[in-house]
Amino acid sequence: MIARLHRRLTLAGSITGAVLVALDGTVLTIAQPALQRDLHATFVQVQWTSTGYLIAVAGLLVFAGRLGDRYGHQRLFALGVLGFALTSAGIGLAPGIGWVIGLRVAQGICGALLQPATLGMLRATYPRDQLGMPIALRTSAIGLSAAAGPVVGGALVAHLGWRAVFFLTVPPALVTGAVALAVRVRVPRDDPDAREERSARDAQDARDGSGSPGTSAPFDSSDACGSSGSTDSSETLGPPVAPTSPRARSAGATGTSLAARLDLPGAGLLAVMLLSLVHTLVTVPETGWTAGTVTGAVVAAAACGAFLRQERRTAHPLVPLGFLGSPPVAGALAVLLSASAAMFGALFVGTYFLQDVLALDPLQSALRALPLAVMMVLGAPAAAVLQRRHGARRTTMAAMALVVLGILVLSSLDRASSTPVICGGFLLLGAGFGTVMVTATAVIVHQAPVEHAGVAGGLQQTAMNIGPMLGVAVATMLMTLTAPAPTGAEPTTGGPHMPPEVFTAAMGATLPALAALAALGASAAAALPRRAQRAGASRPSTSTARDGQEPGRATTRTAGAGE
Repeated sequence: MIARLHRRLTLAGSITGAVLVALDGTVLTIAQPALQRDLHATFVQVQWTSTGYLIAVAGLLVFAGRLGDRYGHQRLFALGVLGFALTSAGIGLAPGIGWVIGLRVAQGICGALLQPATLGMLRATYPRDQLGMPIALRTSAIGLSAAAGPVVGGALVAHLGWRAVFFLTVPPALVTGAVALAVRVRVPRDDPDAREERSARDAQDARDGSGSPGTSAPFDSSDACGSSGSTDSSETLGPPVAPTSPRARSAGATGTSLAARLDLPGAGLLAVMLLSLVHTLVTVPETGWTAGTVTGAVVAAAACGAFLRQERRTAHPLVPLGFLGSPPVAGALAVLLSASAAMFGALFVGTYFLQDVLALDPLQSALRALPLAVMMVLGAPAAAVLQRRHGARRTTMAAMALVVLGILVLSSLDRASSTPVICGGFLLLGAGFGTVMVTATAVIVHQAPVEHAGVAGGLQQTAMNIGPMLGVAVATMLMTLTAPAPTGAEPTTGGPHMPPEVFTAAMGATLPALAALAALGASAAAALPRRAQRAGASRPSTSTARDGQEPGRATTRTAGAGE
C-alpha cells in the first residue's frame, strides 16, 4: 500500500513538473506582445526572453540528469521546481526587460534541473514492465497543457495583464516542491526487483574492491527502485543496456576529485556544443548564414568532437558511450529529434498559413490546429497499449507514417481548402507525434540502468528541445529559398511573411522536405526493439558487465539473440 502511494506521488510530481514547463512556454508566447509594449522593449529584447531560457536549458539538461543520478532525482526535482516558482514570481514583478531576460535565464537553469528528474524519478520508482503507462500519462498532460496554454494565457493577458501569466505557475510549483521535500519516496526493502539489483551491485562492488555498496550507486537510495523488468517489457522495449562496468566506476575512485567523478570537463564541452548549436539555430531564421552563424556551427562541431574524445578517455563519463551508442537508444533519440523537428517546422509554417494566407485571427487559427493537441492527449495512453501489444518498432514506424501523412496533407493546402481538411492534417500530425513521444521515450528510459536514469532523461529532453529549433530553422530557410520572387518587389528576408500566392508556393516545397525528414526518422525506428524477443534476453549477461566489456557490445549481442 505504501509503495503504491509513493508511486502515485512520484507520478503526480513528474506530471506536474512537465506541465509547468510546457505551460510556461505556451503562455509566454501569448504574453510577449503585451510585455513588449508595457516595458518599452525592442523586438530583439523580447526574443531573448525565449532564447535565453532555451540556451540555459539546452546546455545543462544532461549534466543536471547526472547530478540527479548522483544526489537523488527527488532532491534535484524539488530544487528545480521551487526555483522555477521563485523565478516565475520574480518575472511577474520585474521592473524592466533586463530583469525579465536575466530571470528567464535563471528559470531555464531551474527547468534544466527538474526536467530530467521527471523521467529519472519514474525510472527509479516504477518497474520496467510498468513504465509505459506513466510515460503515456505524462505525455497526455503535456499535450493538454499545450492545448490549454494559449487559451488560458490569452484570457489572463486580456483581463489581468501579462504579469498574471507568470504568477499562474507559482502556486502549483510551490506546493509540488514542498511535497517533494517533505515526503521521501522510499522503496520497500522487500521489493524483489530492487533487492535483485542491489544484490548484483553489491556483489560486483565486492568483487572489484570498490568499497562500500553505496560507491556504485551515485544517487540517493531513497529515490531509487531498480527492477529487472518482465518478459512483456523486454519484448516491446528491448533488454536494458548493461550498466557501466563496476571496474570502470571504481578505478581510481580513491582520491578521485569530485570534478572528475562528475566529469566537469565533459559537461563544459557538451554545454559549449549545445549553446553554440542553439544560438545558431535561433539566429539563422532571422539573419541567414552570416559569419557569426557559421562560426557558431563550427564551434559546435569542434566541441562535439572534443566531447566524444573526452568521454572515451575519462573513467567517469558524463554520458556513457556504451549507453548512447546502443542501437535502441541511438535510434530512439534520432526518432525524437526528427519527429519533433518535422512536427514543429510544419506547425510553424501552418500557423503562418492560417493567419497570413487564410486571414484567420489567432483564436480561429488555434481552433483549427486544436486536433493536434487533442490527439496527443487521447492518443498517448493508447500508444502505451499498442506498444505493449505490437512492440516499439512497429508502433513507432506506424506513428512516423502518420506524421509524414499529416505533413503531406498540410502541404496540399491552399486558399480554397476546407476546414475539415485542415483539421485532418493536424489530427494526423498529433496522433503520430504523441505516439512517437511515448514509444521513443519509453525505450530510452527502459534501456537506461537506474544509475544513469537522469542522464537518459537529460538526453531525451535535449532531443525534444533541439528538434523544434532545428525544424523552425530548416522551415524558415527552405521557405526563403523556395519562394518565387514577386514581380517588382524586394526579396523577403527575416521571416515567412509573404504574399499569399508566394507563401503557398513556398509551403508546397517546404513541407514535403519536412515530411522527408520525418521519413528519415522512421528509418531510424528500425533500430528499436521488436516484440519477437525471447524472455531469456531480458537482461544482459552479468558476467559480461563484470568483465568490463564494452556495454554497447554486450547489449547488441544480447538483443541479437531475440532477433
